[in-house]
Amino acid sequence: MTSWDFAALAAIFLFGIPHGGFDAAIARRSGWSMRGPLSWVTFHIAYIAMATVVALLWWQFPLISLCLFLLISGYHFGASDIAETGTDWLPWLAHSGLVPIAIPSLNPEAVKPIFSILIGSNEAADILLSVIQLLFIGWIICCASYCFFSLHKKDYGKPLVSLVLMIAIVGLLPPLVSFAVYFCLWHSRGHIMRLWDSLEQGNRLAIVQEAITYTLLSWLAAVGVFFYLSGPLTNTMLQLTFIGLAALTWPHMILVDYMDKRRTAL
Repeated sequence: MTSWDFAALAAIFLFGIPHGGFDAAIARRSGWSMRGPLSWVTFHIAYIAMATVVALLWWQFPLISLCLFLLISGYHFGASDIAETGTDWLPWLAHSGLVPIAIPSLNPEAVKPIFSILIGSNEAADILLSVIQLLFIGWIICCASYCFFSLHKKDYGKPLVSLVLMIAIVGLLPPLVSFAVYFCLWHSRGHIMRLWDSLEQGNRLAIVQEAITYTLLSWLAAVGVFFYLSGPLTNTMLQLTFIGLAALTWPHMILVDYMDKRRTAL
């Protein structure tokens, strides 16, 4: 990996991961009472247990785990990208394909060694990339349709422009760098800004302090896992980053894309 790749991984940890520190606040406003010690402990045990199970399953079934991670991350990212505009399926599909389809398809030679490390097999990485490149054709058609769709629903003009800009960035930059740009500057920033606007002003300071605490704990856990893992530095950093992201994405997605949206729908 280049110095830019290591900088991208550092940015994901320093500026991307912290947006998950607000998950407890999302759980509370979604109806999970944490006023008593039992409820507080139950939430944290459930969150940590789910993340731990996801990480352990990855070590046992890396190919299936990576495929599922690409699917759920696409679902989650797509929903987040258009959260301020709507929930129409065509824009959702277009935005969902940016990370799991566009990045591997536009940079296959650079993504292959990353997939190989995460899966533990060059042959499986080749097969997965071949499948993704087949999906890329359908995704391009979806994006073209999205352009015409935005002429009818003009509210989608802004997220469409953002998507086109990100596609250009993905085509120009290495995959880890383009993912870091998307994850830190678009996804995480948008998530925090939407949550911040929805919080009561009197609770904001306490919630920020809580998020900082969770972020510091997650960094500390990452450092511990880093020294536990053995192998080349590149392999360790990639595994720590993406297996860690997968482990945190599952409980985060349940809170954001299910519990919180169910609350707003009531």
